[in-house]
Amino acid sequence: MRLNVPKKQDFSKRALSSVLVTCLKFAVLVEKDESGYFVASVPELPGCHTQAKTLDELNKRIKEAIEAYLEVEGAKPKEGISLVGLQFIEVTTS
Repeated sequence: MRLNVPKKQDFSKRALSSVLVTCLKFAVLVEKDESGYFVASVPELPGCHTQAKTLDELNKRIKEAIEAYLEVEGAKPKEGISLVGLQFIEVTTS
């Protein structure tokens, strides 16, 4: 019986250069709408948003939306935007 053993891989710098992956991190704004759906948007990527009934599903969908956005638009997020914090401001109206 003969086993199929894969050939030794070439892991030189040249071979690895095509394997390198860039990891990007984005701030995601999550809100809950009047219907009870969670809505996520990415301020750095204009028009990149999605919605879902659960937070788990929302996380999957926003990741897919970001990946699709970057595939179409390229990995060029809007410059100058950085998430500093979130504040709730209370005002009275008449």
